[in-house]
Amino acid sequence: MSEFSPGDHSAGTDSRMKAQCAELIAEVWTLLDGECTPESRQKLKQHLDECPPCLQLFGIEEQFKALIATKCSGDKAPEGLRERLRLEIRQTTIIRGRQ
Repeated sequence: MSEFSPGDHSAGTDSRMKAQCAELIAEVWTLLDGECTPESRQKLKQHLDECPPCLQLFGIEEQFKALIATKCSGDKAPEGLRERLRLEIRQTTIIRGRQ
């Protein structure tokens, strides 16, 4: 598996394309989960059609999600772990709210 960064384009790529790549990287999970708006979905799919490095990243992320679904289907985290995670989330939210 190769490492990906928004700069993995030909030398002629402009900053607009790099910004679009960064946006795709941030939104790839919402696209995979079907949680993005139709407008966002269309914009991201168009970018994937035009950008081989992002298309490769999307494919890797899609395979990763499928692997997790296969290996973890139906499994629940132990209650103690779930409670610790809830506590951490609450603490993080409180800390961010104070800043």
